[in-house]
Amino acid sequence: MRASQFFISTLKEGPADAEVASHKLMTRAGMIRKLAGGIYSYLPMGLRVIRKIEAIVREEMNRAGAIELLMPLVQPAELWQETGRWDKMGPEMLRIKDRHDRDFIIQPTSEEVVTDIARGEIHSYRQLPKNFYHIQTKFRDERRPRFGVMRGREFTMKDAYSFDRDEAGAEKSYQAMYAAYVKIFERLGLTFRAVRADTGAIGGSLSHEFQVIADTGEDLIVYCPDSDYAANIELAEALPLIASRAAPGAAPQKVATPDTIRCEDVAKLLGLPLERTVKSIVLAADTPLGAEVWLLLVRGDHDLNEVKAGKLPGLDGGFRFATEQEIIEHFGCPPGFLGPLNTKKPLRIVADRTVANMSDFVSGANEIGFHIKDINWGRDLPEPELIADIRNVVAGDPSPDGKGSLSIQRGIEVGHVFFLGTRYSEAMNCTYLDQTGKPQVMVMGCYGIGVTRLVGAAIEQNHDERGIVWPASIAPFTLVICPIGWGKSEAVREAATKLHEELLAAGIDVMLDDRDERPGVMFADWELIGVPHRVTIGDRGLKEGLVEYQHRRDKEATKLPLDAIAAHVAALTRQKACA
Repeated sequence: MRASQFFISTLKEGPADAEVASHKLMTRAGMIRKLAGGIYSYLPMGLRVIRKIEAIVREEMNRAGAIELLMPLVQPAELWQETGRWDKMGPEMLRIKDRHDRDFIIQPTSEEVVTDIARGEIHSYRQLPKNFYHIQTKFRDERRPRFGVMRGREFTMKDAYSFDRDEAGAEKSYQAMYAAYVKIFERLGLTFRAVRADTGAIGGSLSHEFQVIADTGEDLIVYCPDSDYAANIELAEALPLIASRAAPGAAPQKVATPDTIRCEDVAKLLGLPLERTVKSIVLAADTPLGAEVWLLLVRGDHDLNEVKAGKLPGLDGGFRFATEQEIIEHFGCPPGFLGPLNTKKPLRIVADRTVANMSDFVSGANEIGFHIKDINWGRDLPEPELIADIRNVVAGDPSPDGKGSLSIQRGIEVGHVFFLGTRYSEAMNCTYLDQTGKPQVMVMGCYGIGVTRLVGAAIEQNHDERGIVWPASIAPFTLVICPIGWGKSEAVREAATKLHEELLAAGIDVMLDDRDERPGVMFADWELIGVPHRVTIGDRGLKEGLVEYQHRRDKEATKLPLDAIAAHVAALTRQKACA
């Protein structure tokens, strides 16, 4: 490829609203242009990266036995009504009507459509297992699209769906996809972790996220450096930090705490460790008989995990934070001084595992300006109605597998695998006839990779002050030839053209920059774009039979014989370490 035949559109500055490096650098490198909030056009340079990611994904999916098809972007409401997701999905699902006033959606995912295909085409156990996948545009109407392509509204995703005779077969399909995903992300040249995760709106019973490690990631990944334990913070189990409850000490005492509504301020005022305080969170579950109010208690230095709370019996049908009026009716005061003692109305109390083993703790007195210290379960309070893991883990907590302490790092979710079971197949009557001729419900799994999100995630993990540093496997070009004095020196043109042809013949994705730009402009452009390998050819070096080679991560160039550069670069591109 010659630069004069391509489209290069670099910018000196990134967009003013760019919050992360990938958004800024993709715009500056001429890979994307914003069309609307969360919607981007992919320019030729960016599209080349996407196509390389798709090629790796496609190869590994095919190798794992998945079969490619293509499902429509626009889907009829009837299918989503069968599974109940037409009502359950929130405003992030874009609903539209056709000219006949019929309801459709712009697909955020394709469980319903693929299940409809399976129930219409698969009839016998002899046709199973099957795994269908496609790489297709998706749309999710994010409330606040941000972070460029990583939190956009329109995006490209690879989604796959497996169908099996039974759970044992479905677990094999799940593990095959898990292994394929590991290979995909290894080939992409990314540092990642596979972590246990919550199943969320998709449903199912088993789930793993694939997280690209990056400081700008929105997700928190919990892992044990001394074992294989890893989980999303939403799912990471928080063990009790107190082994057993100590005997009560002093009698409870109401103390004045004016203008101190945070546990940190209360602890400081009373001269106590923050670990002696208890934080009150008030939730409400709407029922046909009215709102049921819940009080959830976590230690003062801990935070409530809303995903865990949403799995509690009674809150698993949905919950919200209680209104101020509901709080005043049940506690007698507004938020800031709430606690489990002396409530005005009955409510349901849930204590985190650590709180359940606390003694002599401090909590709000349900009176403005006051807290109560030295509260004890059993003596001052009835034992909690429910004891459960409802908090986020923190670094240093014991690992649930008993093999060390937990650490936390940030990551960007780029892939997710789900064991669905019969969540969709049962709702849509997706059955097959078994060996005895009896109908059985198919057991499903689903597996997604954010193709366009991967572009942003790779940049977040691989960039410096000069621009992008692509892993070689997904760079828009593997190597760029930068001729110095292209318009002035016939020797330079001949040498650069010959090398370009040799590299193409060797199967290397090479760009020849024949724009006749100044060296500084060429180097700045290609460092910004992030091409891994660069060869510079000039008259001075040619007189000695030498050219300059530099990897994007190298600080200085290395002089090499011109006639050896093709073999040198070919050898480097075959090495995983050069990515």
